[in-house]
Amino acid sequence: MYIILIILLLAAIFGLPMIIKSVKKKEAVAGPMTDSFRALLNEKVDFYKYLDQAKKIEFENRVQHFLATTKITGVRTDVEEVDRVLIASGAIIPIFGFTDWEYINLNEVLLYPDYFGEDYAQEGKDRNVLGMVGEGAMQNVMVLSQRSLREGFENKSGKGNTAIHEFVHLIDKTDGETDGLPEFLLSNQLAMPWLDKIHESIKQIMENRSDINPYGATNEAEFFAVVSEYFFKRPDLLESKHHELYQMLVSMFKQKPKLEE
Repeated sequence: MYIILIILLLAAIFGLPMIIKSVKKKEAVAGPMTDSFRALLNEKVDFYKYLDQAKKIEFENRVQHFLATTKITGVRTDVEEVDRVLIASGAIIPIFGFTDWEYINLNEVLLYPDYFGEDYAQEGKDRNVLGMVGEGAMQNVMVLSQRSLREGFENKSGKGNTAIHEFVHLIDKTDGETDGLPEFLLSNQLAMPWLDKIHESIKQIMENRSDINPYGATNEAEFFAVVSEYFFKRPDLLESKHHELYQMLVSMFKQKPKLEE
């Protein structure tokens, strides 16, 4: 307990990235990678499919570690092996460029069968939420729609992926604010150009001059999550249509996704 308090005090003085590097989740032994699990990765997760063999092994190990340290609970639905594969992949994809990064701000993922309400309701009107990072009593919990989770990986030509979107929000939130300016990913030199690019891109969306999901114009945080989905789902298209944005995201995530031979 005293060690954690000392780390938190040091983090307040020197910056939150120290927490990311110093505080780890409790060690857990991951089970062996089964043939069926690996087959699902190859079938469902294009990001994994086009990694070289060494990187595939690294990805598998990190997926297994995530599953060993993060609870996944079905709410009015059964969590199937494919769901575990997709949730863990959505978690690892955006942090794959950082070998020692863990989601210290996540303990459990709740899987709902379909879209839900802002108050987590599964019945009634206005159930249009695909995923959500919890606040207050739901702190350190993520809620995902099972339907949306699967669709995000099934739709190979689309630019969206709910799991990646929500895990990018968690990355953004690590510095204490979900504001589209993740201190862990942004160098001092990139912070202002990135913010300027967000505002320029949001303006283009609102003027109907962009192919980026209009939901990205909601605010800076949603833009970051939406364009990150695009980056990992269709990096080729993003590079072609939004070259400067693409280059910034390469710098931030420290990787260049390859989704074709």
